[in-house]
Amino acid sequence: MKISEKMVEEMDGQQVIEYCITNKNGASLRAINYGATLTAIEMPDRNGQLANVVLGFTTVKEYIEHKAFFGATVGRVAGRIKDGQFKLNGEKYQLILNEGKHHLHGGGHFNQQIWESKSKITKEGGELHFNYFSPTGEKGYPGNLNVSVVFTLTEQNQWKIKYQAETDQATLFDPTNHVYFNLSGQPHSTILDHELTLKSDKIVELQTDLIPTGELMEVKGTAFDLNKGHKLRAGIESRHPQNQLVKGYDHGFVLVNKINEEVAILVDSSSGRRLKMYTDRPAVVVYSGNQLNGEFELNGLPVQRYAGMTLETQGLPDAMNHQGFGSIVLKPGEKYTSETSYTFDIV
Repeated sequence: MKISEKMVEEMDGQQVIEYCITNKNGASLRAINYGATLTAIEMPDRNGQLANVVLGFTTVKEYIEHKAFFGATVGRVAGRIKDGQFKLNGEKYQLILNEGKHHLHGGGHFNQQIWESKSKITKEGGELHFNYFSPTGEKGYPGNLNVSVVFTLTEQNQWKIKYQAETDQATLFDPTNHVYFNLSGQPHSTILDHELTLKSDKIVELQTDLIPTGELMEVKGTAFDLNKGHKLRAGIESRHPQNQLVKGYDHGFVLVNKINEEVAILVDSSSGRRLKMYTDRPAVVVYSGNQLNGEFELNGLPVQRYAGMTLETQGLPDAMNHQGFGSIVLKPGEKYTSETSYTFDIV
């Protein structure tokens, strides 16, 4: 296991550092402290050929200019909050609106900050530690919040993400990583023929502005039933109103979680690469890259629709505004902790 680091940019007197962890298999993980952002994961295919299996830019400038959230840590709250409003302890809060009349991914803030960072090698693997202090009132959220995110690459080709946070005032906290996977290692191909298996019986139903209706929809008999696995193409081509609404998938799936068991499996049969996902979070947002439209490039070529897909582990979207969606409130004296991991191998 080895870790290298280099300064790739300077912004307002702060250094943007790129880290690269490489394990004994030659697999590697790259990340920058701008947005605590994963920029690349190289994994072997069935022939042992290494390729980057996530979408990522090559310059910091591109991460600043384009708002696709490639590999970014997003928060304080992942997903959309209706009208950017919520009530907490009897007080109404108004967040900044950054997607029409709604609030998306914490106002696009965590991903635009330079985090304190360091690297080290432990018995678990190569670790990157990112820390950020979010003052009360930032983007409209209450509470001074200290956030820690740790990326680990293990010798077993596993990427682990650990989150921790503490606050001095009740606030909302539900982060995720917005990594886009394309297991083919070819960012200009699509994920339509990737096969996804997901342990979930219900999804969060969406209205036309992609805000939850407050209802959980049974997946049985629809392209959202991924329990036995099928190609993502099925959801893109489905005539179901929820698939038609988003032109594929952009939904929160309620997970059927079992300790130490994978809750999702993604396979690209062309390369033989497989991803297994484990998490302690109650939901995952599956987004099939429906809004990628060629407006920016990767490696000199436009990024087309369906070039990558996300598995964003989190609470249910807009949870604070819907009964039965669970709590994402973090209180003083509590420590938020969660862990998600993605293991790569060959089928």
